[in-house]
Amino acid sequence: MSDSLYRDILLDHYKSKKHRFEIVDPTSKEEGKNPLCGDTITLFTKMNGKQIEKVSYDGHGCSISMASSSMLCEALEGHTVDEALERIQQFKEMLLTDHDVELPDDIADLEAMSGVKQYPVRIKCALLVWNTAEQMLKESQSDVQ
Repeated sequence: MSDSLYRDILLDHYKSKKHRFEIVDPTSKEEGKNPLCGDTITLFTKMNGKQIEKVSYDGHGCSISMASSSMLCEALEGHTVDEALERIQQFKEMLLTDHDVELPDDIADLEAMSGVKQYPVRIKCALLVWNTAEQMLKESQSDVQ
């Protein structure tokens, strides 16, 4: 992908309001904060057993953290908790390692975030919502078991 295509994808997700709302009566809710830059995110899920029916977020932060939040919602919605945790690991591996990570076709847009690796201080912005989701989903797994 070209740099301009990456920027367009990130900008589209940053501007999108599709997943930016509070789910009424969520199954799970988790807040994440990045105290270094002031980004805050609240993640909401509606579950049907181990199936994630709906994911949304609210909060404020830089364009990277908000775009990443929108992308996370699209990547996890409709999947099981185990599938979602696997996708979270793939995303984190993509940002935190030097080797190429092949993402499933339906979340290939996440590759646009790989450019954040060039700015190590911004990696935390991109990972905030993913770490928050991971914590929330692991807690929901232990509640079900």
